[in-house]
Amino acid sequence: MTAPDDHDDHAEAWRRAVTGELCWVGPAGPTGIPVVPLLLEGRPCAALPAAHLAAADTLTGGRAAFALSGERADGGPGRVAAGPVEVVADAEGELFTEHLLPQELVKHPPTRLRADSLMARRENWWWLPRVVVVLARAETERELPVRSRPGDALLVRPAIGESPAGPAEDPRVDVVTADEWPREGGDPALVRRLDGAPLHGRGERAFVFGHRHSPDFERWERWDRSGTVTGNRLSVEGSEGDPVAEVAPFGMLDRLRNHREVVKACKEGVAALEARRAAGG
Repeated sequence: MTAPDDHDDHAEAWRRAVTGELCWVGPAGPTGIPVVPLLLEGRPCAALPAAHLAAADTLTGGRAAFALSGERADGGPGRVAAGPVEVVADAEGELFTEHLLPQELVKHPPTRLRADSLMARRENWWWLPRVVVVLARAETERELPVRSRPGDALLVRPAIGESPAGPAEDPRVDVVTADEWPREGGDPALVRRLDGAPLHGRGERAFVFGHRHSPDFERWERWDRSGTVTGNRLSVEGSEGDPVAEVAPFGMLDRLRNHREVVKACKEGVAALEARRAAGG
C-alpha cells in the first residue's frame, strides 16, 4: 500500500503539472488519453469533456492509473499512481464549474477562451458538462522517466500479478521508446523502457501512446499503437498518427474547422449524458 505522504507527493505533483495521462484496461484492452491534471478535494482527477463520453464508458473495471510523463518544470521525475476510481457523470457541469473550472482556467488556454466569464459560459455551455474521473485512493505508486523525444511514449498493459487484487486488472504503465513505430502489417517494434529495465512481455495486450500540444493547446495531437508485446517486441495490430517533434498552432481555417468539430462532439456527448440522466442511468 502507498504511504499517506507518498499519496500527498503524487497529488502535489499532479496539481502542479499542466498535462498528464489517464490509463486503464477496458473491455477491448489497455488504453489511455492525455488529460489536464486537476484535484477534487485533494485527490487527483480528470474532467473529461462530454466528447470523450465513449472513452469514459470503457472505465468499467473501476481502476485506473494517473501518470505524469511530461518533462517537469522542476526537472523532477515522472510519476504514476494507480487504484480504484470514482466516475461521476456531471451532466449539468455543476461539479466541474464549482470545484474544477478555476484550476483548468489556469492550465488550459482553450478553456479560458470558452469559460472565463459568465457570458462565455452561456455561449459555450457544451464545454461545461464533464465526466469526472477521481482517483479514490492510490494503492500503488512509483517514479517514471520523463518523455523528452518525439518517439518516447507510455506503454499501458495489464499488471497481472503486480498489483493488489481488485475488481479488474490494474494498468501497468511504463515509459518506453523505439527507433521506429511501424504501423500494422509491418515488422514488430523493438521497444525499450527508458529506465533500462527489461520489458518482459508475455504476449499480453498492450497500448502505446504519445502526445504533444501546440503552445495555445488548440491542437493536442496524439499517436498510438496497439497490439501484443512479447519480450521487447510489440506486434502492431492498430495504429493512429505518428510521433512529431513539434505541433504548430492552427491556421485560421483549420481553427474554425476544429472548433466546429469540438462543438459537435461535445453536444453529442451532452445529449447522451442528459438521456441517461432522464432514464435514471
